[in-house]
Amino acid sequence: MGNLTFPDLLCFVSGVILRLILYRTSLPEWLCGRTEVVSPLTSWERAMEGISLHKQGISPYSGDLFHEMPLMLQFLSVISTFSSNAIMLFFLLLEIVQGYILLKICNSFARYLLFRQAMEVKNFNPNAEKLMLTKLDLLNMQFYVMIGFAFNPYSLSAFLTKSTVIFNNLAILLALYYMLQDNRLFCGVFIAVASYISMYPIVLCVPAGLYFAQIYKRKPEESEQKFLISNLIEMAIITAVPLGLLLLFSILTTDSWEFFSSTYGFILSVPDLTPNLGIFWYFFTEMFEHFRTFFICVFQINVVIYTVPLSVRLKEHPVFLFYLLVFLIGIFKSYPSYGDTGLILTLLPLWKHVFTYMRNNFVVSCMLICTTVFAPILYHLWIYAGSANANFYFAIALAFSTAQIFLVTDLLYGFLRREFDLYNGVKHMLPDGKETQVILE
Repeated sequence: MGNLTFPDLLCFVSGVILRLILYRTSLPEWLCGRTEVVSPLTSWERAMEGISLHKQGISPYSGDLFHEMPLMLQFLSVISTFSSNAIMLFFLLLEIVQGYILLKICNSFARYLLFRQAMEVKNFNPNAEKLMLTKLDLLNMQFYVMIGFAFNPYSLSAFLTKSTVIFNNLAILLALYYMLQDNRLFCGVFIAVASYISMYPIVLCVPAGLYFAQIYKRKPEESEQKFLISNLIEMAIITAVPLGLLLLFSILTTDSWEFFSSTYGFILSVPDLTPNLGIFWYFFTEMFEHFRTFFICVFQINVVIYTVPLSVRLKEHPVFLFYLLVFLIGIFKSYPSYGDTGLILTLLPLWKHVFTYMRNNFVVSCMLICTTVFAPILYHLWIYAGSANANFYFAIALAFSTAQIFLVTDLLYGFLRREFDLYNGVKHMLPDGKETQVILE
């Protein structure tokens, strides 16, 4: 496993054992009913019901039950023939594969950071020497990523419920891994797979295009802007072709276009307003019907609109841009779940060298802990005890989303602040020699 140290291996094995132990408890059965953990798009129970309909010759897309893509339907149909223990072991294998890919991502990302630092070190301020990354820093980063993989409660809950979000997360991790391996083809293929499953990851072809524009040499006669645009177009084509083939195979498999309305149409139109930790359900429950289309467009645009300004500002940092877009998708998608948060938090230690510049770590941690604890309590008080109402649960959902927004904005601030100090030094002086503060506007 590459540069796997003993603490990393211990975390890895402990995470696998922890999953096996928790699976044998009553926790999976309880979590399967939690709206924070499963969504209409990722529920294993819904997938099994859709497969049952398919086996009886009834289209699973004719109702409002099944929302997986046709090729996922075929794949899950095969898995469903296994025994319950075999299915659990299959999902455990997926978790192990994810852990292995995370380790490979850490190794590749460490090489990338050191290479970028060596290329830019001549432009750094001499006073910024203590901000320079060392191999020890990167080993620590790998250790914390392994901790995030092994003991992340959000990822654990996705595994215990056999949430199909695991397939989407695996595709995103593979896309990131192959991007760091400078493999444009496989990177595009796995972005296409993730987009096929959940649509939103299509925006990841932008940071991938910027990354390959950064590592490939530009011809002397070609302008930088033209070279950048050509790489973005090439990446878009490399992603679009496999995505188009997946959709074509889906049409041929079902001999119908009906699945579009139950998959991508379901994601975009948000007809199922089952409470979750997102911001769509409450808003559209209270919405007058004649305003619905307009605000759905506004909310959906909110998921992808940040791609443009972030790409302009972070075009020299495509890996960070990739992570930010995954983060924003997890916050603003129409049907978020703990599985999305688990992926975000597992990858967060990749930016451990930025943590010292972040200002809201304690506040965000408290908000995430409190909302995670109180979400099932307030849901029970609302639905079962009848002593609360939807406002209580939405307050928790809004606080959970706010915590993630605080975290991503704080991470962006810390990243830009550290970058500023690298080039301008950690001590900031006015022309008269007095110390001053740097304010980000």
